[in-house]
Amino acid sequence: MKFLHGFHAVGARLRSAPESIQSLYVDGERDDPRMRAFLQDAERSRVRVIVAAAGRLDGMVRSGRHQGVVAEVDDSPARWGSLEDLLDTLDARQEPAFLVLLDGVQDPHNLGAILRTADGAGVDAVIAPRDRAAGVSAAVARVSAGASDHVPFFSVPNLAREMRALRDRGLWLVGLDDEAPIAYHGIDLVRPMGFVMGAEGAGLRRLTREHCDEMVSIPMRGAVESLNVSVATAVCLYEARRQRDAAPKVDSPGAG
Repeated sequence: MKFLHGFHAVGARLRSAPESIQSLYVDGERDDPRMRAFLQDAERSRVRVIVAAAGRLDGMVRSGRHQGVVAEVDDSPARWGSLEDLLDTLDARQEPAFLVLLDGVQDPHNLGAILRTADGAGVDAVIAPRDRAAGVSAAVARVSAGASDHVPFFSVPNLAREMRALRDRGLWLVGLDDEAPIAYHGIDLVRPMGFVMGAEGAGLRRLTREHCDEMVSIPMRGAVESLNVSVATAVCLYEARRQRDAAPKVDSPGAG
């Protein structure tokens, strides 16, 4: 079990998977239009609501930024199915896979921001190593504004092994590196592919870099040498989204 808090994160869970909410706690002192609308959504979803004092909610999330809403949720790893099943579904639909792989991103605020951008850009899944990396937590859900409930997130035991498996399926893996001579917008991002982003400060590990098919950079014109990983991810994802939206559409089997 874990706790989600805030209107965005809990509201997204109410819409996407209300059955995963075990209990919904709300501040009994808060009675305003936003809370009343939220409680109506909870009632429609048939979620159990418990009125609690603000102090109790503070103790659940420890941040004090819950806005009077805390949900106890069940996050089973099976919720998204497997990455292989997702890729099989995309292949069947003739949709080129669009992934993000994170090599040891540890800041939950960065992960939350990346998930929010991934949702907006239409990314199919985000993949990260299980160890020494941030996972989807209440803080991540809050920063993601609920996107963590919509973007499949896979925590894998060995990122390099997963990269080999993805390449065997025909995905092109593109790593971001400040020194790469090719700019991120100078390659084909329409094909089945995944962006591989490095950890804060350290960048990509050697083994991860070796499993990339291509390295690209984001040209920097000012005094700052690089962008924050969540910002860099956003830049790359929306260039891929631009290319994909501009590409000719492939007819599905049996069309016409």
